[in-house]
Amino acid sequence: MKELLTDHKISSLKTYFTSYRHAVWIGYVMIAVALIVLPFLVESTIGRTWVRILDFALIYGMLALGLNIVVGFAGLLDLGYIAFYAVGAYTWALLASPQFGLHLPFWVIIPIGFVVAGFFGVLLGAPTLRLRGDYLAIVTLGFGEIIRIFLNNLDHPVNVTNGPVGINLIDPISIGSVDFTKTQEIFGLIFSGAHIYYYVLLLLLLVSILVCIRLENSRLGRAWVAIREDEIAAQAMGINTRNVKLLAFAMGASFGGIAGGLFASFQGFVSPESFILLESIMVLCMVVLGGMGNVWGVVLGTFILAILPEVLRDISSPLQENILGKVWLDPESLRMVLFGLALIVVMLVRPTGLWPSKKNN
Repeated sequence: MKELLTDHKISSLKTYFTSYRHAVWIGYVMIAVALIVLPFLVESTIGRTWVRILDFALIYGMLALGLNIVVGFAGLLDLGYIAFYAVGAYTWALLASPQFGLHLPFWVIIPIGFVVAGFFGVLLGAPTLRLRGDYLAIVTLGFGEIIRIFLNNLDHPVNVTNGPVGINLIDPISIGSVDFTKTQEIFGLIFSGAHIYYYVLLLLLLVSILVCIRLENSRLGRAWVAIREDEIAAQAMGINTRNVKLLAFAMGASFGGIAGGLFASFQGFVSPESFILLESIMVLCMVVLGGMGNVWGVVLGTFILAILPEVLRDISSPLQENILGKVWLDPESLRMVLFGLALIVVMLVRPTGLWPSKKNN
């Protein structure tokens, strides 16, 4: 009798886990289908402009994941992270534009941008290894401003970056004669450039998420967390804090370099004004709001902060007209006020972020 009951329990457990796995796979398929049809749904309901906003949100997602390695995993406060974004963007611009007459293919430029941005990450990390907290934040902030000013003034005596004018006519991603910014017809469906870039950026974001999850669960990721929690204790346990911190700067910078290159190819134009301090603060807010150290939380925070300001921009004027009779406040100014208030409320209610890592709960 006991054996029959045991066999029945085992059979029930097997049935439960099989059903659970099927439910999980069905959920994955539904999410995949939703992501595939999302740009068409967005364009048909609220316009093609919002597909471009989705594209920029995906780029910011990769950028925030890179900063999460430095800030969330390793606990190194970086306020100049936008510098690596600029390095990647200008690397693509210089190697794929009429500026130097070079038009290298994207599969050559992306690895170069990855390596160059990683080198600049080590260049920033090496002299700041002993700094922590506010001092590290000030130094990284200065680094970000130095890169921007350097790019702004590198138009004489030899013109490299075109200075404040910037570089235009940048080559987009293309395969053979297929230009990803041009409208294409595939299987009877019309795909605009914004649609095609959406799928490319979505694929790269998913790869970035997978890499970050693997890093988080690796030996290196646990070393970063140990340094974040207590650097002295980590060093006493035999972790080479110098090399591990340099790897954090290099890996985070490399993510920023790839995101910057994709931004340049998508936008077709770069200038120093695209890489101001406010951009660094915005990316840091994405990481903090979503939940430092949690990959999925960072992705959530990115999409909220990339899309919410645009929503506030669109609804601020109609709301004022309906409630007050006319527009009293400029939509841009009101957008930033509402955006700031939303951040304050979230930080008061959820100080560890909307989706914090289990270690921070």
